[in-house]
Amino acid sequence: MPTSTGIPVDGGIVTATEVTKVYGSGETEVRALDGVSVAFPAGQMTAIMGPSGSGKSTLMHCCAGLDSVTSGSIRLGDVELQGLSDKQLTLLRRDRIGFIFQAFNLIPTLTAKENIELPLALAGRSADSEWLHQVVNTVGLESRLTHRPSELSGGQQQRVAVARALASKPDVIFADEPTGNLDSRTGAEILTFIREAVTMLGQTVIMVTHDPVAASYADSVLFLADGRIVDALSDPSPATVLDRIKAFEK
Repeated sequence: MPTSTGIPVDGGIVTATEVTKVYGSGETEVRALDGVSVAFPAGQMTAIMGPSGSGKSTLMHCCAGLDSVTSGSIRLGDVELQGLSDKQLTLLRRDRIGFIFQAFNLIPTLTAKENIELPLALAGRSADSEWLHQVVNTVGLESRLTHRPSELSGGQQQRVAVARALASKPDVIFADEPTGNLDSRTGAEILTFIREAVTMLGQTVIMVTHDPVAASYADSVLFLADGRIVDALSDPSPATVLDRIKAFEK
């Protein structure tokens, strides 16, 4: 059910409820998240935006189990993240979450195919060849699978990272500035691949970005300021996202 600002707070594949994250104490206390409640719907792409220090990366890290919350609840499906041990969180991230970062984080000695299949190998799971074939076709890597990262362009390396995130059929993929190291044309290609993963493969993606063009590929955009979600926008375009950002800056 959405709030008056259009922010869904229940029914998501990932749900944050009254989440607070505090760093430091006393005069040095910083409230990176201040009572955030939001539900990220399955099968959709949601962008998170906000100025530096707004809490957007902290929210993503907490939802992905990379950071703990001070109070409140984070749920992935039916699993409550708070109270899980480090080992349980590691297994959860390995088995149910995919990651795409600004840095490609590929293993230089492995081929593209081996990098894509690495999470499965670490989990001791065999690859679903039909699914991998579909993923590889979606990101356009058919002719590059035997190449090592040094033999690939930046855009091709990020395609490998996208395919790696998809390979294990995760419940959700978290993307942190996935086009930050790419030129605008290559970035648009990567965003198209991520969008197609949502539209054609039914993937759920939560993406942190500062770029209105990148945000326009999402189904909806959440805007954070001072650790709180202050607005939401459905069916965004670069122009509507930019207008909303300018309104916050006044």
